[in-house]
Amino acid sequence: MRIDFSRAVERLKEADNILILTHSNPDGDTLGSGFALLRALRKMGKRAKLLNHDAIPVKYAHLYEGVAEDDFREEFIVTVDVAESKLLGDSFKERYGHKVDLSFDHHESSKFFAKETYVEPDSASACEIIYLVIKALGVSVDSDMASCIYTGMSTDTGCFKYSNVTPRTHIIAAELISCGADHSRINELMFDRKTFGSIMLEKLCYEGLEMFCAGKVAVICVTKKMLSDCGVDKSALDAIKPITRQIEGVGIGITVKEEDSGRIGVSVRTGEAYDAAQICAHFGGGGHIRAAGCEFGTTVEDAKKRVIDYIEKEII
Repeated sequence: MRIDFSRAVERLKEADNILILTHSNPDGDTLGSGFALLRALRKMGKRAKLLNHDAIPVKYAHLYEGVAEDDFREEFIVTVDVAESKLLGDSFKERYGHKVDLSFDHHESSKFFAKETYVEPDSASACEIIYLVIKALGVSVDSDMASCIYTGMSTDTGCFKYSNVTPRTHIIAAELISCGADHSRINELMFDRKTFGSIMLEKLCYEGLEMFCAGKVAVICVTKKMLSDCGVDKSALDAIKPITRQIEGVGIGITVKEEDSGRIGVSVRTGEAYDAAQICAHFGGGGHIRAAGCEFGTTVEDAKKRVIDYIEKEII
């Protein structure tokens, strides 16, 4: 059931022993939202913990610095930045997918799988929503919360350069800096600092880059072997996905990646002329107009072919 902002805030005020779930293959927005909310709830005197289906990449370690573990039987389950239950990860979907009490989301493709959902599609990130929630809860935003929220906002907006950025985004970012968000360090960690292995992975991706549809579509494929050979984890893909859209004349950038589960994930990034969510929805996925994703139970080559064939016949 879709609910309004006030109802969502009241549900949190009433709840205790809260479990926060983030989506699998976690990014800065889901983790920043989750850890900011966790810190706020604990500041209110509530018991709260966060779980993720997958390992949290090292680059996000600053989000949970100083957060002590807590073990209790959850009575209320919240998800942040999760558009549908399958994004929790296979085992978490089975365990928690039908038990989620409250969901905070900003995806137009939200499936409203929770008992109650607050969704704000015009928000540039889930972290923007959580910032407003924390303020509505009456919690003073400290520097740790501010850094968590700033991380999610920055990563989901490409360091505030994507078209999803609104005036409110910049206003909130300014308020977060005033609250002590370490914005310079965060942006360096998220966008400027790379390991040698990450650079080598980028090199392999450039070498394997393919162009289709008279240069309007660019495709990069990433296998588990490539990650292993370069000694990097999946977080290295954060720097790979934007590469295809940086090429002049490209309107649709596609990254095809082999997941640990054996399934094939496809990330689509588009310019103003194309709808990434429409492309991915055709294959059972979803997301935003400019950034979306879908999955296939096939091979990298087959997944690539199916997506390109659809784009050639129906989109371009």
